[in-house]
Amino acid sequence: MASCDSSYNCIFQEEDDKGNLGISVTKDLVISADNAIQSNIKRLAPLVLPLSEQIFYAINTFLVKHLHLANSMACKPKFTRAFDHFFPHLGAKFLLDELQKKMGFSDEQMEAARMTLHRYGNTSSSTVWYEMAYAEAKGRIKKGHILWQLSFGSGFKCSSVVWKAIKNVDREKMNPWSDEIDEFPVDLSNINSSYPYKFERS
Repeated sequence: MASCDSSYNCIFQEEDDKGNLGISVTKDLVISADNAIQSNIKRLAPLVLPLSEQIFYAINTFLVKHLHLANSMACKPKFTRAFDHFFPHLGAKFLLDELQKKMGFSDEQMEAARMTLHRYGNTSSSTVWYEMAYAEAKGRIKKGHILWQLSFGSGFKCSSVVWKAIKNVDREKMNPWSDEIDEFPVDLSNINSSYPYKFERS
């Protein structure tokens, strides 16, 4: 999304007026991320969605755009029919909440992302690997399962990687979660994770 100035500048390394080098994050981040996700998904969907889901999505989109006969919420493709596991890189709870709502993933499918954010924080692009390791340590990745890693970065960019498990994963092998995996998931409902700003598309 670098051709758009607001996307390019939404996360930027620069010096402040005192000469201190740091990272500036602007209010355009959420909108830039949303645009990047939509662009990425539009290219990914035809490659991964079952044909029946693509046809259903095309019909619903036509009904909404041209005949106004369906609810706009109904014309979202169901990625839950394409993937067994979803590992998004998002650095804040409110972003995970928004992505879950828009994509229709269950609490269990979002569990690895939420527990990784809680336990390790935002580890940048390596977050998606901690999430995959969580699912492996839980013994949830089985032969034939399809995994989707969705990652973000400054620029603004969004990348997808899709994997197919060729065997069951041994949860006893070296894993950053091995020593504590039985303590998860934890209840996050009482943890204050409010965000001071709300950004909306204008």
